[in-house]
Amino acid sequence: MKLIVGLGNPGKAYLKTWHNIGFLAIDNLADDFNFSDFKETKKFKAEITTGQIKAEKIILAKPTTYMNSSGEAVGILVKYYKLGAKDIIIIHDDIDLPLGRIKIVKDASAGGHNGVKSIIQHLKTQDFIRIRLGVATPKKEKMDGADYVLTKIGWLQSHQAKEIIKKTASAVEETVSVSLDSAMNKYN
Repeated sequence: MKLIVGLGNPGKAYLKTWHNIGFLAIDNLADDFNFSDFKETKKFKAEITTGQIKAEKIILAKPTTYMNSSGEAVGILVKYYKLGAKDIIIIHDDIDLPLGRIKIVKDASAGGHNGVKSIIQHLKTQDFIRIRLGVATPKKEKMDGADYVLTKIGWLQSHQAKEIIKKTASAVEETVSVSLDSAMNKYN
C-alpha cells in the first residue's frame, strides 16, 4: 500500500494557484486511474480516496489543513494505515524548478518548502519520495516567492501546468509499478 499526498491549501481562494498544483496533480491521478470521489475525513484532516495503480493499493490524500501544517494529516494517515516512509509519495510545487520540469527525489531536505518541512517534522524523517513540480515562470523573478506561489495560474501557463500534471501521473505510475530508480532515470 502506498500513500500519495498532494500538497495545497483548502478553499476556493487558492484553487488554481501555483501552490495548489499538488492538489491538481492528485485530482488528475484520481481521474486517470478511476478512483472514487474524494471524501473529507475529519479524523485524517484530509480528503481521501482509495484505489489501485496496476497491482498496488493506493490512498490518495489532499490535506485539509493549510500547507504549512500538512504534516498533521500525513502523520495521522501514516499512523492509522501503519505505513513506513518508503510507502509515501509527496507531490508539491517547487519555485526553484522551471515551469514544466519535474524532479523526483528521495531522502532530501525540505528545500525551503514549509509543507514538506511540516511533514518531515511530523514523521521525524525525510526518507520518503517527493515529486517536485516546477512552477517558476519569469514572473517569479519579480516577486517574493511566498507571494508568487499564491498567484493564479495564468491562461498562458495553463497548458504547461496541464502538461506537468500529466507527466506527474506517468511518473507516479512508473514509481509504483516499476521502481523509483526507473522513474528517476526517465523523468529527472
